[in-house]
Amino acid sequence: MGKTKDSKKNIKKVNKKNRTEKTRSVYIVISKTSTLPSNVIKMWTKEPYAHTSLALDIELREMYSFARKKLHNPFDCGFISEDITTGVFGRDVDTVCRVSRLPVTTMQYKKLIKNLDKFKANKAAYKYNYLGIFGIMFNKAVERKYNYFCSQFVFYILQKSGIKMFNKKPGLVRPEDFRTWNELEVIYEGKLNKYREFLSQKKVREKETKDVKTAGDADRQIAATAVV
Repeated sequence: MGKTKDSKKNIKKVNKKNRTEKTRSVYIVISKTSTLPSNVIKMWTKEPYAHTSLALDIELREMYSFARKKLHNPFDCGFISEDITTGVFGRDVDTVCRVSRLPVTTMQYKKLIKNLDKFKANKAAYKYNYLGIFGIMFNKAVERKYNYFCSQFVFYILQKSGIKMFNKKPGLVRPEDFRTWNELEVIYEGKLNKYREFLSQKKVREKETKDVKTAGDADRQIAATAVV
């Protein structure tokens, strides 16, 4: 038998609901390394974290930000793909971080991927917004095309993807805004190089107790119980 008109309408409603419900996740990582710029930012802001990154998976294997492109050159900065085991993160074993989960809808997630692809396709054109850092000191947003600093980039790309956040211009957003944003579910707080070990141990314990049945449940369970 073919599908009736009513059943087709119901399928469309279900599909629309799935697109608008928060069924996907992205991850906000705020961190503090031992580099000179990071130390200066911490001294100025009196905040525990100085850098912001956006990750697409809970293990932080696909993570993006604006920072130095080469380990020993703090002045050549731009849009980069970050790895927590190499580069500055790999070198600075005492890097501390907070990893938080942000639920998003399927539609928002698709927009986010599309917007990230634009950054990837024009990677060489993007520069670090040094003037924007000075602008924040005087509470003045300095926003120029293709120029971002880390927290400005994360806020901009989330906002561009239809994710509502705090009422600020991208050029005034700091890591502390993500630290105090109550829409985020904190998963972990501690040394960055211990994060995946923590995840592995947590998943083993959950598997043994059979408390978690799906990947989405795993994210929520970790977020609810796992700040260290």
